[in-house]
Amino acid sequence: MAGASSVLEDGSVLSRLDRKLFWLERQLALIGGLAVFSLMLLAVISVGGRNFINQPLPGYVDWIEQAMPLIAFIAVSYAQRLGGHIRMDIVIGLMSGRVLWLAEFISTLAMLVLMLLLVWGTYAHFDRSFDFSAPMWSRDSSMDIGIPLWPGKLLAPIAFSVLSLRLSLQLWGYGRAILSGTKTPVAVPLIEDAATQAANEAKTVSGFDNGERA
Repeated sequence: MAGASSVLEDGSVLSRLDRKLFWLERQLALIGGLAVFSLMLLAVISVGGRNFINQPLPGYVDWIEQAMPLIAFIAVSYAQRLGGHIRMDIVIGLMSGRVLWLAEFISTLAMLVLMLLLVWGTYAHFDRSFDFSAPMWSRDSSMDIGIPLWPGKLLAPIAFSVLSLRLSLQLWGYGRAILSGTKTPVAVPLIEDAATQAANEAKTVSGFDNGERA
């Protein structure tokens, strides 16, 4: 399973690109969080309307379907940068040095190949839905209130393209680590042991307490 991780930075080109991409990933993660919050508000409005005026929110299920790509895909690259995806650390935890970085390189390369295939497939799915000559540029729409489906379908190739960029940077980082043999490569998630996690959490709590007292 995934544990906490840290990403080191320096003044290299790789690290600068990592930080720029991370800025974009944070914005996408924020959009995903706002989508979750918006769905919560829609649920309150729909349930309240059903209970008080016997009229739920029209198209509630349609809006949920449109928001699903935002919730499921848009922050996937952000999680990859932080090493937050679920993985099995039993074998990886026994490795170190070049052997570890080689294993990470191979698994990251496999993910990149899969993501590039998904970018191609999901874009083709969007392209079948999008049409400039059709009403609202859409060949299909939701069942209830007729929301165009192409915006939601476009989000998947966008999210997977950003993830492909992230995986490419991580391949660069792991490749550099293999060549140099360093124990602390930049721009890749470094898994923290339990003691380091506890120390970092203590620092966070301590800083919060100091700020509250001030």
